[in-house]
Amino acid sequence: MSILIIIVLCLFLLISYLIIIRPYQYWTKKGVRQRSVAKLWLENFKTILQLTPMADSITAVYSEFPNDRYTGTYQFASKLLLIRDPELIKQITVKDFDHFVDHNQILFEDAEPLFSKNLMSLRGERWKEMRATLSPSFTSRKMKAMFGIIMECAQTFVRHFQREDGQVVTVELKDVFTRLTNDIIASASFGIVCDSLKDRDNEFYKMGKEATNFSGFWKVLSFLIILSSPRLAKFLGIRFFDEKVSAFFKNLVVSNIEEREKNGIVRPDMIHLLMQARKGKLEHDRDNEVIDTGFAVIEESAIGKERKRNLQLTDDDVTAQALIFFFAGFESVATLMCFTVYELAADPFVQQKLQMEIDNVLKESDGTLTYESLLKMEYLDMVISEALRKWPIAVATDRVCVKPYTIQPEREGEKPLRLEKGDVISILMYGMHRDAALFPDPDRFDPERFNRENKKNIGPYTYIPFGVGPRSCIANRFALLEIKILIFNLLQHFEVVVVDKSDIPIKLSPKQFTLNAKNGFWFGFKSRRPSV
Repeated sequence: MSILIIIVLCLFLLISYLIIIRPYQYWTKKGVRQRSVAKLWLENFKTILQLTPMADSITAVYSEFPNDRYTGTYQFASKLLLIRDPELIKQITVKDFDHFVDHNQILFEDAEPLFSKNLMSLRGERWKEMRATLSPSFTSRKMKAMFGIIMECAQTFVRHFQREDGQVVTVELKDVFTRLTNDIIASASFGIVCDSLKDRDNEFYKMGKEATNFSGFWKVLSFLIILSSPRLAKFLGIRFFDEKVSAFFKNLVVSNIEEREKNGIVRPDMIHLLMQARKGKLEHDRDNEVIDTGFAVIEESAIGKERKRNLQLTDDDVTAQALIFFFAGFESVATLMCFTVYELAADPFVQQKLQMEIDNVLKESDGTLTYESLLKMEYLDMVISEALRKWPIAVATDRVCVKPYTIQPEREGEKPLRLEKGDVISILMYGMHRDAALFPDPDRFDPERFNRENKKNIGPYTYIPFGVGPRSCIANRFALLEIKILIFNLLQHFEVVVVDKSDIPIKLSPKQFTLNAKNGFWFGFKSRRPSV
């Protein structure tokens, strides 16, 4: 009996080692420093049980070995090489991009056909062709054509909260800004007019909420399975989008295109641009037509500017691109709006200085904001740039090694590190932007970091809120235009004030993978006198 117990105990210890310990020694065996296995599992349990905000976990991982260019880490079953050094980030994402073309594949096409066809998920030559095809849709001149659409949505939003009696209107920012971004995407991408503040249960908004909802234990667990083991997710039938969400957007896009082609309807929105891309008629702006003054704007790479005439876009291809732009713009831009307005309410001096710039712009333009005058606003750009530093839209990004690659040693104690095909590189923008060695006093909101003098001192590849290299966010100009128009219109008519339910400093929620407030973003809109 005792021998049987010993055998069972040995088997238990062996299985425990093979499952719990051995998979988490990959980087140690390669001579790369990593956290202890105990720490790794502790963080896993904290994430599963939603005990720690994702931002805190990222900061802890990023800060573990502050003097190393790279460290090893894991995302449950997935092994990741965390890159911390700006020069190495440049080497991998730009100079040696041909070794790291792809993002990590989290879904298979037969399990999630629409998501797997979007630009973010595509790989290799297919991604290059799609990027070059879609890139002309997001130039500055194309954004100028959408300026009026976004302005109309922002003005409708402002009118909803205006009160003649001057009383403070208390709002939960995430709710109202998500409704605004919903209306902007509906109009600027799909040609559909919504007013989600009045019609709170319109179908477009409900589908958007369903598509971007990752809160709750089972949602989080499902998302973790998708991220860490796509094959298991496929086996279990776990989907990124609910079938009704995919069906809704596909029907919307297909019927929209059919109606426009049948009736000759032309509207300066994303559906029109995707239709033009399908016909191979999209062109990049000439250099003298480009208006780019924002610090966070990313210049398109040579890959994005290549001419691609033979790419055939199916209805699923067009729907997939429209859906991912909606997915990104609906949730992430609304979250950036929330954190930006929170910082303005928390620092009245910054808010007043920005209002002065807004008032001056309106006086100089006879009370009418233009696309050109908006993009030339220096302090507004400083505020948004600092908000993106402190609260980046994406907290991390990744690249997959597509062919063997060796990181050459540069510092004492380093050895050549060979990466194999399929190894994943991770870059933690949230951790980097909060690194005191790169951004002194990183927890302080200070737009002056980005004034004319100081922004010259920001090191290359240390500030990457929209990613980096050829696979950076293609829609960065659209996101910046949205947030700038909203902030301009909001502060033109309101002072954002702290109310009883406001959390200052903000407490981050452990219930979601994206940045969000634990107790909501509760603030007040107090009407101000017209500036002109």
